Amino acid sequence: MKAAIYSGTGHNLEIRDIPTPDPKPGEARVKVAACGLCHTDLHYLDHGVPTFKKPPIILGHEPAGHVDALGAGVEGLKPGQAVLLPAVFTCGECAMCKTGRSNICEKMQMLGNHIDGAFAEYVCVRARDIIPLPPGIDVVEASIVADAVTTAYHAVTHRAQVRPGERIAIFGCGGVGLSAVQFAALAGAFVYAVDLDEGKLALAKELGAFEAINAKTDPDAAKTIKKKTGGGVDKAMECIGNPVTIKAAHTSVRNGGRLVIVGYCDKPVEMAVNKIMFMEQEVMGSLGCRPVDFPKVLDLCAAGRYRLAPLVTSRRPLEKVNEAFDELRAGKSVRSVVIPGMK
Repeated sequence: MKAAIYSGTGHNLEIRDIPTPDPKPGEARVKVAACGLCHTDLHYLDHGVPTFKKPPIILGHEPAGHVDALGAGVEGLKPGQAVLLPAVFTCGECAMCKTGRSNICEKMQMLGNHIDGAFAEYVCVRARDIIPLPPGIDVVEASIVADAVTTAYHAVTHRAQVRPGERIAIFGCGGVGLSAVQFAALAGAFVYAVDLDEGKLALAKELGAFEAINAKTDPDAAKTIKKKTGGGVDKAMECIGNPVTIKAAHTSVRNGGRLVIVGYCDKPVEMAVNKIMFMEQEVMGSLGCRPVDFPKVLDLCAAGRYRLAPLVTSRRPLEKVNEAFDELRAGKSVRSVVIPGMK
């Protein structure tokens, strides 16, 4: 099979022909229909963040496809079935899993990080982790549910705990940010979307944002939000992972409000701790999504309440994965996917 291999050096992946994996007992082999590209992949390629599995490794953690073969002892799946693979597999046995916080499982295994991922024609995973796709969902578009969509759902629903009538600021309108816009709007909130790109801001409005603010033309977007809301938003979500944007998101929060950090950032961030203390604000992180929530998200997609199609803005064959990453680096796409076998 063809796969995109990360060697551990350089900014590009190498397309190689490697043996097609056979499913072990308890596993299933999935023929990949599409795999989304994520900024997490760029942390490996561009920013020196190491993968847990020593390279060479196949990257890619946003896959959907069809069951191709079953290992011994697997039940409940059938060849040809359309399925989604979550980005992270959980153990079900650690303290976090047993207390309802499996998204921060102590023994998590992430595709394209701990184990080989899905920038390939086939991938083998534990069958128990595979999620059947409901009818009516395009399998290529469904790939981004594995991370971008479900990460936003968890952040909006469980960490920000968005409620009807609340005012929510979302900084960053990429795949995760625009998903957060949709889920916050579905929850009945007034969403203030912030980005540098007019096209993404227009899409945010189309997907339910109450107002869109361009931080390029309004470099003090946080103060603008505070003026518009009469003191700040109830909750702010930072979906980029940039120290400047995290600080701006915090600035936009009212007394007693909450900042949820969704974007990964490995740099120090200055925060006004006196403001957090005097104003009784909350600052918290948000990571991924619990497997138990995936069916809820897929039901929203199948019902058309969450719109997948507008977020998949670029489709490329696996062989052009590096061009897709260049698009991501340049901010030209919301969510790009690579499609093995696409001509």
